[in-house]
Amino acid sequence: MTLEEKASLMSGANFWNTKAIERLNIPSIMLTDGPHGLRKQGGKADHLGLNKSLPATCFPTAATLANSWDRGLIYDVGQTIGREAASEKVSVLLGPGLNIKRNPLCGRNFEYFSEDPYLTGELASEMVKGIQSNGIAACPKHFAVNSQEHMRMTIDEVVDERSLRELYLEGFRRVVEKSKPKTIMTSYNRVNGTFANENNYLLQDILNGEWGFDGVVVTDWGGNNDRVAGLKAGNQLEMPSTNGITDKEIVQAVRNKELAEGVLDEAVDRLLELVYTTQLHDRDASHIDYEEHHNEAVDAAKRSIVLLKNDDNILPLARNNKVAIIGDFARNPRYQGAGSSLINPAKLSNAVDVLNQSGLSIVGHTKGFKRMGGADNGLLREAVTLAAQADTVLLFLGLDEGSEAEGIDRVNLSLRENQLDLLRSLTKVNSNIVVILAGGGAIEMPFVHDVKAIVHTYLSGQGSAEALASILLGEYNPSGKLSETFPIAYGDVSSAPYYPGKEATAEHIEGIFIGYRYFDTAQKPVLFPFGYGLSYTTFAYSDLAVDQYQASFTITNTGSVAGEEVAQLYIQKQNSSIFRAKRELKGFEKVFLEPAESKRVTIMLEEHDFAYFNPTAHRWVVEPGAYDIQIGSSIQSIHLNEEITLEGDSIPSDHTKENFPHYFSGQVHKVTAVEYKRLLGYEPPAPYWDPKQDLGLNDTIAQARYKNLLGKSIYHVVFFFKRFFDAVNKPLLANNVYFVLNMPFRQIDRFTGGKISRKQILKVLKWINR
Repeated sequence: MTLEEKASLMSGANFWNTKAIERLNIPSIMLTDGPHGLRKQGGKADHLGLNKSLPATCFPTAATLANSWDRGLIYDVGQTIGREAASEKVSVLLGPGLNIKRNPLCGRNFEYFSEDPYLTGELASEMVKGIQSNGIAACPKHFAVNSQEHMRMTIDEVVDERSLRELYLEGFRRVVEKSKPKTIMTSYNRVNGTFANENNYLLQDILNGEWGFDGVVVTDWGGNNDRVAGLKAGNQLEMPSTNGITDKEIVQAVRNKELAEGVLDEAVDRLLELVYTTQLHDRDASHIDYEEHHNEAVDAAKRSIVLLKNDDNILPLARNNKVAIIGDFARNPRYQGAGSSLINPAKLSNAVDVLNQSGLSIVGHTKGFKRMGGADNGLLREAVTLAAQADTVLLFLGLDEGSEAEGIDRVNLSLRENQLDLLRSLTKVNSNIVVILAGGGAIEMPFVHDVKAIVHTYLSGQGSAEALASILLGEYNPSGKLSETFPIAYGDVSSAPYYPGKEATAEHIEGIFIGYRYFDTAQKPVLFPFGYGLSYTTFAYSDLAVDQYQASFTITNTGSVAGEEVAQLYIQKQNSSIFRAKRELKGFEKVFLEPAESKRVTIMLEEHDFAYFNPTAHRWVVEPGAYDIQIGSSIQSIHLNEEITLEGDSIPSDHTKENFPHYFSGQVHKVTAVEYKRLLGYEPPAPYWDPKQDLGLNDTIAQARYKNLLGKSIYHVVFFFKRFFDAVNKPLLANNVYFVLNMPFRQIDRFTGGKISRKQILKVLKWINR
């Protein structure tokens, strides 16, 4: 191969395909979006969900599937999505997403599994195995520490070594070692000062070195900063096409001896291995039974929906009761997120139609509120009138399409005020209200004591209506358990004072104390705890036997209907000399039981489950002493406990109470600047932009508002369009304009394929900096 040919393979041919070299019979392969379904665009391509894609099965999002705690189910979902991808000649499916939910406001949390790295790694591994069983590649993303959408292309995620290892990398480690993904996608952001895509520590030392990854590292779309630095660090494929701009940079670097040609050769070898093991050009397209796949989507949704409250056993619904259906989401379901994961569902029904066909005595449906907010007294009166005629009200509430999406974070955890006003009005005329929520994550619920039942569907995919109906009618016994903690109020969240990073950096001052690790350790009350979910039956736990390598116990269905229980294993270190979470999830099993049936369950353990990462020793260490092995139905409902003692490693740590008093107690809202600096091991960089500094290629249009009239004008024009699209209820367009505001200038020539040249961009920057 010529130098130019080798360099050409390091970037895409277009938006979705790698380059072919006909002279050498090297084919092109296609990569496309797909965390919870195939998004293959048939026409003009984009990465933001603007243009419609081909019909495909829309499964529940990762945040929803995680509530199933069902490894086998998630393997099957991955296998089906992979089958549809292979039938469309897609070689690389861009997913699953497995970033850790540091904060519930992250706009892309619906694409991620959990706040817990063990649960994330276990479930994502099954998804990868399922996808790759079709002979194609999965692409776990976004490596690493992509914890916010605001300023995601430039933000520097400043995180200490222990938190990085124990939280933000641990899920990826499990996926790489357990499921051997063929590709991994890097994130846009910096990690401790260096862009993830050119971060030698992340890519070379950890991913390739410690974990033994031997696949292809691909950029997120437009995620390249310095092409040669990325190649040296271990990135093989830049997407999308840059019209040869960065290929020339690689050739020039080799000729100038800035890049060893051997580094390029290794990158080409990895890419060709991917191309030849996943190319589908000579494979006959398999027939896809979309009706069968729809039924699989319904089943996945049933197993993932969470019953949060059920006073007086109001559910399942009595068929002779008169039922009112209220809420816009009942007719126009919110069943998926927005952005690059936006699926064009092959089939879609709604709750109104499905429930009307169910045999229930439905007295009517009314919209109840304006979806995008704002008062409407006419809709409110109609809803109150209908509710007064019913025995039970099914009230469909949730987050609209503008509330959570790729590229933009949530503003708060609240439902829109008009929805809350409606609920308050309905409680005055009907006491039997069942709230059915839709949304990609945690929601504040000031109404929790005012309603009889709460069902959270999350974003349940195209089968959400049928799945919900089967639960409401008792045809399926709900078995979902929360994979994240629901706080009472957003201010209770550990990272609330620090999130998001507004300008230059995102400081992870809370350290390892996110999600239940914080609430449980700091003894902070929550709305619903991690691992929580109700059933129409009850379960009893007994006969725990443990050693260092396994825990065995018995579960019995003590109720009158069949059901599934998620048994959870937590490990708690007694009298730890270092700061750590009170307890951590280290195992789980989902078990189906008939009434009065018992089963013996065994959960295997390994040394790593007891270890913490010691930054001084730069390795995982098991602290000597006593550990409690706890079995529960949630983190707050521990039913069995046995103690074991481990010899451990006699390696000292400075993460002691004396050095880190507020971390030791979990009181991370009180962490001092001295403590945080000690945790990092260096002075944290300035969190805000310097408005006096000239703008460069890595700065954003948002920063131009601090500059001269030209800079201010560019910013305000773009911001005007965002406000305009918000005003005309076009949330997806508004969010994508916001994405442009946060785009660094270096990306403009690459996203436009050179139509706006780097020379032109530098000229504009020169004018702005005058």
